Amino acid sequence: MITSVLVANRGEIACRIARTCRELGIRTVAVHSDADENALHVRVADTSVRLPGAAPADTYLRGDLIVKAALAAGADAVHPGYGFLSENAGFARAVQDAGLVWIGPPPAAIEAMASKTRAKQLMGIEPLHEVTEADLPVLVKAAAGGGGRGMRVVRRLADLDGELAAARAEAASAFGDGEVFTEPYVESGRHVEVQVLADTHGTVWALGTRDCSLQRRHQKVIEEAPAPGLSARLTEELHTLAVRAARAVSYVGAGTVEFLVADGRAHFLEMNTRLQVEHPVTEAVFGVDLVAEQIRAAEGHALAPGPPAARGHAVEARLYAEDPAQQWAPQTGRLHRLTLPDGVRLDTGCTGGDDIGVHYDPMLAKVVAHAPTRAEAIRTLASALDRAEIHGPATNRDLLVRSLRHEEFTAARMDTGFYDRHLPELTTPTADPHAPLAAALADAHGRSRFGGWRNLASQPQVKRYAAGGEEHEVRYRHTREGLAADGVQVVHADARLVILDVDGVRRRFEVSRYGDRVYVGATALTALPRFPDPTTEHAPGSLLAPMPGTVVRVAEGLTEGTRVEAGQPLLWLEAMKMQHRITAPATGTLSALHATPGQQVEVGALLAVVEPTP
Repeated sequence: MITSVLVANRGEIACRIARTCRELGIRTVAVHSDADENALHVRVADTSVRLPGAAPADTYLRGDLIVKAALAAGADAVHPGYGFLSENAGFARAVQDAGLVWIGPPPAAIEAMASKTRAKQLMGIEPLHEVTEADLPVLVKAAAGGGGRGMRVVRRLADLDGELAAARAEAASAFGDGEVFTEPYVESGRHVEVQVLADTHGTVWALGTRDCSLQRRHQKVIEEAPAPGLSARLTEELHTLAVRAARAVSYVGAGTVEFLVADGRAHFLEMNTRLQVEHPVTEAVFGVDLVAEQIRAAEGHALAPGPPAARGHAVEARLYAEDPAQQWAPQTGRLHRLTLPDGVRLDTGCTGGDDIGVHYDPMLAKVVAHAPTRAEAIRTLASALDRAEIHGPATNRDLLVRSLRHEEFTAARMDTGFYDRHLPELTTPTADPHAPLAAALADAHGRSRFGGWRNLASQPQVKRYAAGGEEHEVRYRHTREGLAADGVQVVHADARLVILDVDGVRRRFEVSRYGDRVYVGATALTALPRFPDPTTEHAPGSLLAPMPGTVVRVAEGLTEGTRVEAGQPLLWLEAMKMQHRITAPATGTLSALHATPGQQVEVGALLAVVEPTP
């Protein structure tokens, strides 16, 4: 029997594994980088071991340090979670060679399937060895790992070499393996997968299907189970192929076989020999705990002859600290509050007061709704996200709500090109028109300027706020009866609650303030100074860092005085395990270059200046 598990991971998945271990009476050991010293996954574990450094390559990708930590802490098993070393056969062997139980498939099964190139060969599919114009578009893909890292769509042959180099660097940083390959890119297919669960006695379950078609940068955003709209024939075919893949490598534990479905046909993508991020939707529909089943499989317990019956529908949304309107740029800073209404499942690796840094994935949480029908599950999830209190870095919350309510999604007509088609409309800035006024009234509470000696009405007070890239100016007055504003009746106003009567309808606004950042319900506002600071202005053509990160590459031959074309990649920033291209804003001359490879930059740092051609 397993009595103590070291979780070789961080964040949300480490917390989720610790929760199941606690329910099973198993002690947990956390490992943490210096950046994660006070992270939630450390706080919820029974003990923890430090991995010196911050970068994944120095910490969570150091299998030797993790095995040493497990032995030092007295653990008798290791659970890898997902990402990092979860699909590294060498790490799995090192765990077993140290006399520890590996909670995952046999290393040989990982070896056969963790490399996407070998997995495709096992299923009789060969990657493209030489790409020609006739093959375009193609997908450059990392052979190891997942999560959209090391993946690039190439539509022009001239871009292939650059995208191969970027994919190799990103894959090596995220997984410790820079191998990549190319394959045909299927436009507008549906991403459908099958959850498998296998024991050491020859039983393999196919636990239904999941649809993961809504993706950005080839990383899933919204997932659901079961995949809607599949015929019984296609569903059975997917189950059969998934079980066949698992049996082909003598699989044990939880795994996922992924397909692209187009024109009623299933195209094999890969087998992930680990737990998936989206596993909670399967847990909700089948009433199982997949982490508990992984542990039981590692202990040698047998599965029942067949899986439990499916029940209802589940939908999951990934809440990221990122700005979808700014090329999905990751965001950092203090997370002040993260709360959701009852009725949904919240899996998270952070709480209010935690800092969101630059070293790791920007996912803050997963939110899951389960209901008897798909429509009810979607409605519940959209409503919960809409009413959530998320105070801190910018997130994709509004995008998630709009995606869930989009008629293409509610009608189950979505595919992997959903955001390519709809991103502009889904990211159009909108703010509650009365939110800036509520913020101003809450701030003005207790600051009345109306004195008993005055007989004249006070002059209107003016405040300015920014929200969604737009500025809002509001005016209010101090009167003998309290605060007043044109067009509304101020029923109540204090520092945390404002009630306005708008055309006979009373609306409540809960207000929270953190420095110049103000949250009015779901609307985030930035209080603007009365007089702008002229020192913050930059010359036209200035390229500012959209996020804190590391300059990993500068375009070859780029120096001051170089002529550049609009859209030309100039340099690459790495933040939160992803590489982001910084391109020329216009055709012109590079008049200044302040970025150098290896340089750490803060958000807003001046990287370069392009002087546009008149």
